[in-house]
Amino acid sequence: MTMFERLYPDEYYESAYEIPYEKLYESGVRGIIYDIDNTLVTHGAPADDKSIELFKRLKAIGFACTLLSNNKKERVDLFNKDVNVYTIYKAGKPAIGGYLKACEMMGTNTDNTISVGDQIFTDVWGAKRAGIKSYMVKYIDPHEEIQIILKRRLEYFVLKEYRKRLKKSIEKRSDLV
Repeated sequence: MTMFERLYPDEYYESAYEIPYEKLYESGVRGIIYDIDNTLVTHGAPADDKSIELFKRLKAIGFACTLLSNNKKERVDLFNKDVNVYTIYKAGKPAIGGYLKACEMMGTNTDNTISVGDQIFTDVWGAKRAGIKSYMVKYIDPHEEIQIILKRRLEYFVLKEYRKRLKKSIEKRSDLV
């Protein structure tokens, strides 16, 4: 396994709103851990109609959800006010403690939980280190703080290799048909 492979998401979607949640539930997933900023809404924004509807849908399906953020309590509470799920703030991602605590809070385990986020070096790497499937989504707004912009430049190379690997995998499958 190459260094980059350890950073590859298990799945990649253009948006958290495009993930096939009903299929995930049918496959046995019961818990979802979400990053907030640039995953569900723009950085610092409260929950919007789209995210409120998403969490209503997830609860109706039967999922337990946790917001896992490196941000402060006030930021997490601002978003959670209208979605009302479990929260962990100042999580220290990519440390695994927050991911394991989220599973405990939701009554799930690492086998029936996924993590959804927009950053490789925090969300994806943290989830993978904790043994949780990582779903990466494209970030919503490119206008970010300088430290995130710098990480995005490094992410570019990892995602480039990830996409090459996916393309080869798809080509192999089509050769078998």
